[in-house]
Amino acid sequence: MALAHTWSVALVGLEGHLVEVETDISQGLPKTTLIGLPDASLTEARDRVRAAVVNSGERFPDRKITIGLSPATLPKTGSHYDVAIALSLLTAAGVVDRSALRQTAVIGELGLDGRVREVRGALAMTLAASRASFERIVVPDLNANEARLVPGIEVYGVRSLRQVLALLRGTEVPDEAPSRAEPRLLSESLARVPDVDLDDIIGHRDGRRAIEVAAAGGHNLFLHGPPGSGKTMLAERLGGLLPDLSMEDSLEVSAVHSLAGMLTSDAELVTRPPFIAPHHTASLASLVGGGSGVPRPGAISCAHRGVLFIDEAAEMHPLTIDTLRQPLESGYIELHRAAAVAKFPARFMLVMAANPCPCGLSGTDQGTSCTCTPQSLMRYRQRISGPIKDRLDIQRQILPAARTLGDSSTSESTAVVAARVTSARDRQAFRYRETSWVLNSEVPGPVLRREHPLDSAGQKLLEELYSAGRITARGLDRVVRLAWTLADLEDTDQPTVEHTHQAFQLRTGEPLTDLADQRPLKGLTR
Repeated sequence: MALAHTWSVALVGLEGHLVEVETDISQGLPKTTLIGLPDASLTEARDRVRAAVVNSGERFPDRKITIGLSPATLPKTGSHYDVAIALSLLTAAGVVDRSALRQTAVIGELGLDGRVREVRGALAMTLAASRASFERIVVPDLNANEARLVPGIEVYGVRSLRQVLALLRGTEVPDEAPSRAEPRLLSESLARVPDVDLDDIIGHRDGRRAIEVAAAGGHNLFLHGPPGSGKTMLAERLGGLLPDLSMEDSLEVSAVHSLAGMLTSDAELVTRPPFIAPHHTASLASLVGGGSGVPRPGAISCAHRGVLFIDEAAEMHPLTIDTLRQPLESGYIELHRAAAVAKFPARFMLVMAANPCPCGLSGTDQGTSCTCTPQSLMRYRQRISGPIKDRLDIQRQILPAARTLGDSSTSESTAVVAARVTSARDRQAFRYRETSWVLNSEVPGPVLRREHPLDSAGQKLLEELYSAGRITARGLDRVVRLAWTLADLEDTDQPTVEHTHQAFQLRTGEPLTDLADQRPLKGLTR
């Protein structure tokens, strides 16, 4: 009897679990048994491994073979265990020295001719192996670049089983033709910030202020207005205002994109916040993630630490939009399936744009009156539910800017505004340096009110607004966060009553005016 083992990695969400691949070769009729909760694609590994071993010039044992994947209670899915199974089998057969695979993890799918094909999630698997103190990992050649993004672990990129065996035996590694990269189900461009600049936009003072404040504090944003008024132009320029990701965030975002199949074979670490813009017809599963067996990440997880932009939000199915409620509050999403519970990070900035009504002319002065009936107008506005709107920190009406074709006036560029945003974020990082929070939008309301209170005038103003029913309890906390972001943008140590007043206007969608220019609200004294 011969027994050997190798190591591979199972992913449940982004959490990696080391899997021991054991092979026992014993006397009996030739038969290969695979145990350890494999799915259909993994069960087929028996035939893939047999063909790959034979076509690589090795002898497949004609005896009773039992292959076990431990821990047995953990569901195993995918074809990335193929190479580990083949090496475990050949080690048990005496072809490979047992010591050669010590402290080595192995991932990769085998073709019938022995080629090693790329797999998804290589970066997350390499991170798991590194955290488990493995010294080396063998990955497909097409996944080698993304695996090398993880520091502290030696990565071997291979193109075939023959190359793996040559490395383990210490012989000359045969030259193999490169494998073809698999087609990407998600375009890599989905995660790229649009190459546009803020100085392209003329006018829109309130809109420009809104996206600057949103970028500085990580606040959610809702832009509404008639077609062609500039909502999408403003939203697309928000991503360019965000600073680069930290190393820790870069690895986490890159791991999500690797699992979603959004990293190419020449992968580099994702250093810029992603900008994900799903179509308004996107399904619920494509937004939150899903799939049979162990779920895969959706658009909201791919937008982690970046921007999720939903254009024509009122045209998206209401149930699909409502699934954003829990991730907006918690910063992650859990997908429960019969086989496993997958948890993905989902701390993103939600930016939504919508027309005011089906015809787009309600509440505007366009020289043409709105043709929508009261019933259709009500149905249209109810497609974005109240709980979702209550989670949007900033609401702005975007109207067409007054300009002429010969207008040559310029506005601030993305670089100028981004510098202010970076400075404001640095102030927040310093203020919350002893906590797990980084941005104002992440700090719980009770903590912010207790440890970083507004001045007495600002608190009095908020109490009056709350007593008059102008804001909800959640809205009050979000106004406080916005006030701190406004103060950070102006490099002041504490929000003033003017900051609090402007934060309330940003929250409710009222025009931005000075506090002294406002008439007293009914029932309120200022």
